[in-house]
Parts: sequence; C-alpha cells; structure tokens
Amino acid sequence: MKRLFFIVLWVLGLILLIYLLKVPVPTLLQPASVTSPLAGQVIVIDPGHGGVDGGADYGDLQEKTITLQTSFYLRDYLQEAGALVYLTREEDVDLAPEGMQGYSKRKAHDIRERVSFIQDHEADLFVSIHLNSVLNENWSGAQTFYYPEDDENKVLAQSIQGRLQESVGTNRQALGINQIYILKHANTTAALVEAGFLSHPEERALLVTEEYQRRLASAMYEGIVEYVVGLQNDENQSSQITE
Repeated sequence: MKRLFFIVLWVLGLILLIYLLKVPVPTLLQPASVTSPLAGQVIVIDPGHGGVDGGADYGDLQEKTITLQTSFYLRDYLQEAGALVYLTREEDVDLAPEGMQGYSKRKAHDIRERVSFIQDHEADLFVSIHLNSVLNENWSGAQTFYYPEDDENKVLAQSIQGRLQESVGTNRQALGINQIYILKHANTTAALVEAGFLSHPEERALLVTEEYQRRLASAMYEGIVEYVVGLQNDENQSSQITE
C-alpha cells in the first residue's frame, strides 16, 4: 500500500513537472516594458554660428564654442529619451561652401543651409542655441524665442523657458518675435534659446563651465519632453472623444 502511495505521488510529481515546463512562469527578473518619452521624435539642434562666424564674444571666449558643447549635452539627453537627433554642425564650421568669399555672403548662405537641413531631415522639433552680449553688463538671463504665427511654437518655447526658470533662475519670459529668419522658415515647431549673456561677469563665469552647460541642456531637454508628452496627451484625449 505504501509502495502504491509513492508511485502515485511520483506520477503526480512528473505530471506537475511537465506542466511547469510547458507553461511560461512570470519572473521578477524579466525587465518591465519602458516607453521612451521621445520615441519616434526627430529633433534638429542648431548650435549657433561656427567657422568664420564666432557670434558673441568676450575676450577669447566665443559664442560658437559654448553653443556647440551645450548642443552635444542636449543631444545626449534627447537620444537617451528615444529621439532621433541631428545637429546642423558638429564641429567649428559654418554651412557655406569652402571657397565662398565675403562674410555677409557666407552668413546668408549658411542660414539658408540650416533651414534646408531642418526641412530635409523632416524634423518634428527644432531648437537653436545661442548666447547674448550687450554693452550693459547688468543684463543677464536665458530667454527662449519663437515665431508667433504658430501656437505650437509658443507652447514649446514656454515649456523650455519654464524649465530654464527653475534650473538657472532666469526671470525672463518666452517671447514671440517675427524677425528671426530660421524660426520663420523652419516649417516645423521651433524655438531659439539665448542661453545667457557673455557680457555679464557672473553669468559668463558660469557659461564656460561644463556643469552649467549641462544644467542648461537638461532644462531644455525637460522642456522638450514636457511639450511632447503634453502634445501626445492632447492627441489621445481628442481620439477618445471622436471614438
């Protein structure tokens, strides 16, 4: 009788083992599915100036160097969030042909090439990064500009500016302006960030540091994510209403 009991127990154990081998068992070791907030987004970053055009300066400091490094940090943050990111330049060059003579002629060609770059890459978003410099050393603070003919530009600019206010303490507000060529002709949602003033002594000392450049890039990144997530939520709500 005891032998029969162990035989039955063994058969039941075998049946249970076969069942477990056939049925997948969830495990805490399996990674959870994580959605990247910027997955599918094509973003073009424009490091202002380059090449013969140094932009704003103070002594040996030039805008073109700081904007490029800050753009690299922003690119990295955006890529980590799933975006496909392109830079209009990745080194100290402008986009005019090598043999083109005349500073003004090169500048005009360069800006048109940047616009074409945005359009050719079919960007969902575009952000241009610059620095300011004025005679009055008291002026300071990062500020985001947008082309006011499209409401989405304003929403993006305000999202970025809000994050800049939190991160670097600027009291400036996002501002719509019609005269910025690259914003007017980008044909996509766009913003231009003046990340600070090289002419302001305290801000200049910060702008040349990696820590501050990363703070600026992080704030821009957070503003972009805020805009994209908000846009996606609006689209989801609209689709639910129409269903």
